[in-house]
Amino acid sequence: MMNKPASTATRREFLTGKTVRSEAPREGEAAVNASLVKPEEQIESAAGDTIRLETRAMACDFAVIMNLGPVEQVKAASNALELVHQLEDQMSVYREESELSRLNKQAAEAPLPVEQHLFEMLLEARRLCVETNGGFDPTSGVLVELWRQCRQDGRIPTDHEIAAVSELIDIDHVRFNEEQHTVGFDRRGVELSPGGIGKGYALDRAGQLLFEQGVDDWLIHGGHSSLLARGDYNEQGGWPVGIRNPLFPDERLAMIQLKDCALSSSGSGVQSFRHNGKRYGHILDPRSGWPAEGMLSVTVVARTAAQADALSTAFFVNGVEQAQHYCNNRDDVSALLIPSPYKGRKLEPVVCGKADEVLFFSENV
Repeated sequence: MMNKPASTATRREFLTGKTVRSEAPREGEAAVNASLVKPEEQIESAAGDTIRLETRAMACDFAVIMNLGPVEQVKAASNALELVHQLEDQMSVYREESELSRLNKQAAEAPLPVEQHLFEMLLEARRLCVETNGGFDPTSGVLVELWRQCRQDGRIPTDHEIAAVSELIDIDHVRFNEEQHTVGFDRRGVELSPGGIGKGYALDRAGQLLFEQGVDDWLIHGGHSSLLARGDYNEQGGWPVGIRNPLFPDERLAMIQLKDCALSSSGSGVQSFRHNGKRYGHILDPRSGWPAEGMLSVTVVARTAAQADALSTAFFVNGVEQAQHYCNNRDDVSALLIPSPYKGRKLEPVVCGKADEVLFFSENV
């Protein structure tokens, strides 16, 4: 696998592939661990070398991993990662001039036209919100921001604060005009957030660009918890991905083979905080306003990365029974659920859908 660009390299050099082409290929790694992993903790494989390009966007690392091949695929991967930066410029609610920020500021006054791809992503977010009964909700960014601010203040939100923002969380507050591609809000304070779907959407768009530029075999990851795979890793039948044990991060829980599909993992083991002796996870239930309980981690395999991204959050919030019901009624969605174990008990993974056809547990599970 290629080393990532040195810190002295300019972003322009990286995105045009100059830095990567100047590096000598090394014996590499086939894929990434999917659940709460670090870049240096990836799976080693002797099946063949790979090329890796990486950039920083959306507060995480995005990388394209490919088999060795013609130099044109390096430029295609650079273009795909550049597109991720463009999408961040469009979607980030932390950038005042982004299209989504302007929408949040003005859509309560009058409906605003929205760029076609972004409009389609917001429609997909609405669909997934409805299908998961609000377990995933793109209007819940105000709740996330409330908890983030309270965490910085060393406290938890009051019931009054949660009730106030809860009045703004409901996808029915958002009006979509599919003929004119406009979006409006029915009250002030409503916001749309890409959290829970934005990284997956960026992977889908980047993957489509790679496909259009003739690159057939690749794996893209965003933040090491969202992945999109196409084709094979050196004719191995797909891309092998490791899923970490949520209780013992140094141990691998399972391996899964990805081909022409996406994977996303959600868990509360890393991002959490304690207040007055109680632990609070970072994944919030948009309906109650409080952190979701009962799950350690959820991994979803779906047709698109946006879908897998949103559903991993929704399944974490909704719990085992609703996740099973969802997967059992769809052929293109599978999940690995890890409920919180009772004291002294081992993990009891729950497999939903067809994941067991490509999922292999470690011997100690």
